[in-house]
Amino acid sequence: MVSKTDDIQASVPNCNVNTVDLAEGETPDHQETKAPNKDPCACGHSASTVVMNGGGAHYHSEEESKQDGGGDTDGVEDSNEQEVIVIQDTGFTVKIQAPGTEPFDLQVSPQEMVQEIHQVLMDREDTCHRTCFSLQLDGNVLDNFAELKSIEGLQEGSLLKVVEEPYTVREARIHVRHIRDLLKSLDPSDAYNGVDCNSLSFLSVFTDGDLGDSGKRKKKGSDLEQIDCTPPEHILPGSKERPLVPLQPQNKDWKPMQCLKVLTMSGWNPPPGNRKMHGDLMYLYMVTVEERHISITASTRGFYLNQSTTYTFNPKPANPSFLSHSLVELLSQISPAFKKNFTVLQKTRVQRHPFERIATPFQVYSWTAPQVDHTMDCVRAEDAYTSRLGYEEHIPGQTRDWNEELQTTRELARKNLPERLLRERAIFKVHSDFAAAATRGSMAVIDGNVMAINPGEETRMQMFIWNNIFFSLGFDVRDHYRELGGDAAAHAAPTNDLNGVRAYGAVDVEGLYTLGTVVVDYRGYRVTAQSIIPGILEREQEQSVIYGSIDFGKTVVSHGKYLELLERTSRPLKVQRHNVLNEKDESVELCSSVECKGIIGNDGRHYILDLLRTFPPDLNFLPVEGEELSPESVRQGFPRQHRHRLACLRQELIEAFVEHRYLLFMKMAALQLMQQKANKDSKMATLTENNSPEAAVPALPSTENPDASAKSSETSTETLTDGKSDAVQIETTSTTDAPQPAATEATTTEAAPKAEQTTETDIPSAAATTMTASQATPTEDNVVPTVTTNGPLVPVATAIQNGECESPLEGKAEDSIPGLAQAKELAESLAAEDGSGIDPKSREVVLNACKAVGSISNTSFDIRFNPDIFSPGVRFPEDSVDDIQKQKQLLKDAAAFLVSCQIPSLVKDCLDHSALPMDGATLTEALHQRGINVRYLGNVLEFVDKTPAKAQLEHFYRIGISELITRCAKHIFKTYLQGVELSALSAAVSHFLNCFLSSFPDAVAHLPPDELVSRRKNRKRRNRVPGGGDNTAWASLTPSELWKNIVSEAQSYYNFTLHCENADQVVEKYGLQKITLLREISIKAGIQILIKEYNFDSRHKPAFTEEDILNIFPVVKHVNPKASDAFHFFQSGQAKVQQGYLKEGCELINEALNLFNNVYGAMHVEICACLRLLARLNYIMGDHHEALSNQQKAVLMSERVLGVEHPNTIQEYMHLALYCFANGQLSTALKLLYRARYLMLMVCGEDHPEMALLDSNIGLVLHGVMEYDLSLRFLENALAINSKYHGPRSLKVALSHHLVARVYESKAEFRSALQHEKEGYTIYKNQVGEAHEKTKESSEYLKYLTQQAVALQRTMNEIYKNGSNASIMPLKFTAPSMASVLEQLNIINGIIFIPLSQKDLENLKAEVQRRQQLQESGKSMEELTVDGPLELEDKIPMDVNVD
Repeated sequence: MVSKTDDIQASVPNCNVNTVDLAEGETPDHQETKAPNKDPCACGHSASTVVMNGGGAHYHSEEESKQDGGGDTDGVEDSNEQEVIVIQDTGFTVKIQAPGTEPFDLQVSPQEMVQEIHQVLMDREDTCHRTCFSLQLDGNVLDNFAELKSIEGLQEGSLLKVVEEPYTVREARIHVRHIRDLLKSLDPSDAYNGVDCNSLSFLSVFTDGDLGDSGKRKKKGSDLEQIDCTPPEHILPGSKERPLVPLQPQNKDWKPMQCLKVLTMSGWNPPPGNRKMHGDLMYLYMVTVEERHISITASTRGFYLNQSTTYTFNPKPANPSFLSHSLVELLSQISPAFKKNFTVLQKTRVQRHPFERIATPFQVYSWTAPQVDHTMDCVRAEDAYTSRLGYEEHIPGQTRDWNEELQTTRELARKNLPERLLRERAIFKVHSDFAAAATRGSMAVIDGNVMAINPGEETRMQMFIWNNIFFSLGFDVRDHYRELGGDAAAHAAPTNDLNGVRAYGAVDVEGLYTLGTVVVDYRGYRVTAQSIIPGILEREQEQSVIYGSIDFGKTVVSHGKYLELLERTSRPLKVQRHNVLNEKDESVELCSSVECKGIIGNDGRHYILDLLRTFPPDLNFLPVEGEELSPESVRQGFPRQHRHRLACLRQELIEAFVEHRYLLFMKMAALQLMQQKANKDSKMATLTENNSPEAAVPALPSTENPDASAKSSETSTETLTDGKSDAVQIETTSTTDAPQPAATEATTTEAAPKAEQTTETDIPSAAATTMTASQATPTEDNVVPTVTTNGPLVPVATAIQNGECESPLEGKAEDSIPGLAQAKELAESLAAEDGSGIDPKSREVVLNACKAVGSISNTSFDIRFNPDIFSPGVRFPEDSVDDIQKQKQLLKDAAAFLVSCQIPSLVKDCLDHSALPMDGATLTEALHQRGINVRYLGNVLEFVDKTPAKAQLEHFYRIGISELITRCAKHIFKTYLQGVELSALSAAVSHFLNCFLSSFPDAVAHLPPDELVSRRKNRKRRNRVPGGGDNTAWASLTPSELWKNIVSEAQSYYNFTLHCENADQVVEKYGLQKITLLREISIKAGIQILIKEYNFDSRHKPAFTEEDILNIFPVVKHVNPKASDAFHFFQSGQAKVQQGYLKEGCELINEALNLFNNVYGAMHVEICACLRLLARLNYIMGDHHEALSNQQKAVLMSERVLGVEHPNTIQEYMHLALYCFANGQLSTALKLLYRARYLMLMVCGEDHPEMALLDSNIGLVLHGVMEYDLSLRFLENALAINSKYHGPRSLKVALSHHLVARVYESKAEFRSALQHEKEGYTIYKNQVGEAHEKTKESSEYLKYLTQQAVALQRTMNEIYKNGSNASIMPLKFTAPSMASVLEQLNIINGIIFIPLSQKDLENLKAEVQRRQQLQESGKSMEELTVDGPLELEDKIPMDVNVD
């Protein structure tokens, strides 16, 4: 389970904490070695595999790790723990006295600001209506921004008084806004409309309020009979119905009581001068529920009734005036209904889980919504027409200087933990504010609400500035991209640039600045929003660029300071320093691509922008005259012409490729050293007469003859660098008895296993040992390497070359493999000294290995790429021809590596279920983690199609096809929308969806009847809209034409042939669901539709009308800043858990949670993963209640930040159901499981491996509540799915058989029970052997069933024989005990408990120590590894996958 869901994506700046953690002499207990690449340090790797090259997203260079503790990993853990203690000063309690309420206690912590107490008071039920007050301690007013620990005299038990302060206009506005928020607090319309970071959550609908209490309310056990267990029809296995309405169940709280009919600004604002001098700030107009129309003055002293009416202005106070400091107090006196309803509303609001109301860091949009009533709302109206952003008016000077904020937060100190937390929190906050502002601005630009800065030019060339953000459209302005593919390139450039910004931002070099960048797709247009470099608008671009090129390499300039700064990013980003020629044929040195421009702003900062070629080009999609790709690429039909020439490799691919090469490098060096040794030993020229002729060993250049060696190393490059995955595996003819460490699957990346299969012939025996031993590189006995634990990190140059901290080959493996150890020492010493003390032969070994893997250095392993290779217009100096040739080869190898290693590895992961995509988004994520761009989707699908095990990949294939079709549709929809004027938008979108999904053959567009203008006048005005031309062209689209376009788009973009002419054929041929396609296209294109049942299959009328299209949302891409320290703790915690140290793991993960909260606030995807793991640990350690509470938070958070039907949310629901069951809340558990099943049906349909797990869960719970027939339907479905996807002989299938047999036993249908248990028994016997505990259990159960069957038969015979007076023995019909059901639930969910007595614990400790000694003595771990979780001898509570 862990490997699927329990790791967070995040970058790891440097994994010192992790390393040291393991250095205390513990080693991971590998139950889970296949953590997906997204988190290379996650679950089951041994410490030394962790940081090879920084894996998936580890960008930090060693400079960084030196800053974080002087490169001295030893001290880091201690210092971190100390720092954490500093942060967690113990809290204390203060008393708060507010006017009109009893004093109450409030728990505070010393780091909090006074401001935070304000927030708490504004949220509390009894004080929520106050906004304008100060807190006073002994008559002194406290400063809002002071930390509590800095306030003199504030201690345990101090009394803080809430003192009402006079209002200002600003305070009065804030007050009205706050009251409006309180009145709307239960209204979901903001979440449906996607504003103010509100989003939906439905968990409480299924749990009836808070989970904790419901368990106590219901009498446990006694009300089993009353539980209604029948699921709705559409949830049952085999149902073809896929209704949409249950996606958003109606929450009873959401029909809130009306407190006021109208609250709005009065038309008499602003107060005239003479009234200002009486203290009038503004006037409000209200209508109470009792239909009383009132006019209210906000004055410095508070709010009171005045005598104005709609048409006469009389600001004098009414009699009585009801002067009150707060609006709520005033209204409560005037309107009894307000008083009553407001109290109830606040009670309900406070009872909701905080996670249902806290704002999310980034806006989440819902693709469906009910028809929400549009109400009068003064605050919303005001917001729409002022360019207020977030809470602009809280910030002096109104608009924010985004660039200044983004850059100053980067400059904050980061020497110790508190400083880093502060810095990361500031960076994160500014980023999320900037993303919100940029999104709002982009929408305003496309909607035509912003004036262009070059209004004279045609619309597509216009640029805009709004709120200190610069906006440009994704079109090829001034033929800038003509050579690169015109508009297609201009559309791809912003996302490439954003990836560049992300990469440089993660390396985080001091002194180098990037722009805040957000890319927004809205209404068919792509908008890039960037922060503005100070002073750039006053200068011409030519003058300001002092590094790089503004014309794609014709004129190029360089600058010493930029070279120095970029040099520091060169290693982590694998960018090679290189020279290019400028227009005068002079050589200019660069350390980035030529388009990357350096500009020094007026603030003196060094900015880099246009990072669209940070990563090297993808040659598979870049045909170049006269260049031949490697055979693997050619075999798959590459190079292919792409829409544009900006296709580049992903950073994840570069990392995986370098890692793969590093393994090769080490192996080759070791092989050659072994051969040298053999040469010395035997003093014979013909070493290999008795084995195989030396010529056949490409990887062993004869060291006697330098020339030959160079040649042979060239040839070896060919064999090695092709990365052939079909190469023959080396056969071990080993005669030496070096103990070989047990290989695990935790090879550093998915690619590594392929790296083992490089050389193509048998190898002399001595060498063979080395080879196999090093194949097993990341072994279970890799104790933390001695090289890096103390002392500076520098000498280990080989390992550090690419920004990682350790090589994957370090560890005890050295003892048993002389060659490998020597190779490593040699590489280190070569890098450490000038190399004088090393004999030439050894140096040659490294030189050959370096040449073979394409390293840029001859003395150590170091692979970097030149991003300018194959850029049109870039020329290189004569003297670098060889280098350029090498670089070209490297690029070809990387392209081949993607096709021949990464794609197969993805498919392999899907086959063994370590990758389980459920929808388009999770599929894309799975591709990206392995560095595969989505443009390879066609190739991936073809590869799956040719795989022998295609049947077991059907779910993957189906998701892939659906993703491919919806992406093609999105491409077409984009250009389709650009031709639509705003008044026809809903008609156009509904028409497109009809053509795409409806079975209605001649979908005719309804041109909107012009609501307003007579036809004649309208004719003339038509053509003046931006984008001009005939705006009704969209109406002529027909379903057959759209599907023709989709098929040709699939062919041209993905090189994939779809065989279908309409939606129905697609559904038929590929087994897709229309509702799934609707969800995918809506999410991708930002469409929001009305939630109702759509009849896609009617042939008489179209499925959608224009009334069904509610909104169009932006689709936003931005940088996600990370919380690095928190992530370290999280990883160390995971490592501890993996080793079975649950308590320590739990502490570390709690610590991580604190730090995450510190940086991200309360809501974030990573916090969600943290809570999930915590809940799991609580559960394993027996604290079921705590598990429930943490998992409830995880579910709420997942719904809020990822979406209510995101695959992760579905997983969270399943975990929560398990913990509910364990807490005895059976009906809640069932409701949650049914909800999960409904969501999964909608997202990916019934035929998916995860569905088997879900159905087993549902079946078991139903068995527990004695609903046997229902239970069987689900369990038999699970059995069918398991057999299909895991193969009929899998242990999962055996378990499924056993579960079905138990239900038949409960029904007393012993024949069927026996049949299923026999199947299970056979599988166990064949898979794990007769002696295994599981096989024995199964055989016992078979005996028992046979006895029962015989007894039943006897009884039946007795009845037949003697009729009604037969003496019948009472039969035992077993209703399953809850405990036995829970045990099975734990097993299928991959959790195994072993009840431990004190004695067991002692034994356990002894066992763990014994293992450590074994590991230190380097014995083979084979007989100790847990072979699948079904082996219960291993007495530790485990968290593992069954199978």
